[in-house]
Amino acid sequence: MALNNLNYPLDFKFKISTLASDFNITDKNDKPVAYVRQKMFKLKEDVIVFNDDSKSKELYRIQANQWIDFNASYSIKEIALGKNFGRLARKGMRSIWKSSYDVIDSNDQPKFIITEDNPWIKLLDGMVGEIPVVGMFTGYFLNPSYTVKDANGKEYFRLKKMPSMLGRRFQLDRLIDIDDEDESLVILSLLMMVLLERARG
Repeated sequence: MALNNLNYPLDFKFKISTLASDFNITDKNDKPVAYVRQKMFKLKEDVIVFNDDSKSKELYRIQANQWIDFNASYSIKEIALGKNFGRLARKGMRSIWKSSYDVIDSNDQPKFIITEDNPWIKLLDGMVGEIPVVGMFTGYFLNPSYTVKDANGKEYFRLKKMPSMLGRRFQLDRLIDIDDEDESLVILSLLMMVLLERARG
């Protein structure tokens, strides 16, 4: 199953009833698109993408290439065909201030860049989040967004954290048409990025 020809916007909704970082992806009609589960207690990131929350069919696997994720990249594979889709690579030192990731295709060529739109939001979230009581509500007014562009700066997708107390909902919009295989690669890269960014706070 490819992740394309979808009805945008897509909602990424994290479950708060589980210790694991699990979330549903649904389309604008609330139809299931995928269910994402991050395996717990792994030294290396290991994420499985299922067809829905029944977890009856594994579609994709995303795995880190090293233990420490500062310069890690995350390989994306389709399980049924054993096909390598590409990988997501964090841009090391540059990510300390402004989150930035390369989306690399199956031929190991950089295809897209995911960048945080306003790094000040994350900085303020970290500072205000430490204030007793007030910090509980930062999820309502400090919500980062991320844009997916190609090498020429053309914008294809925007992912926004939506207002919520526990920062448990993100929304993905497609801005312009994109090749089907590239669309699947970008969505899979974004869902991995959401897990990484949530873990960073």
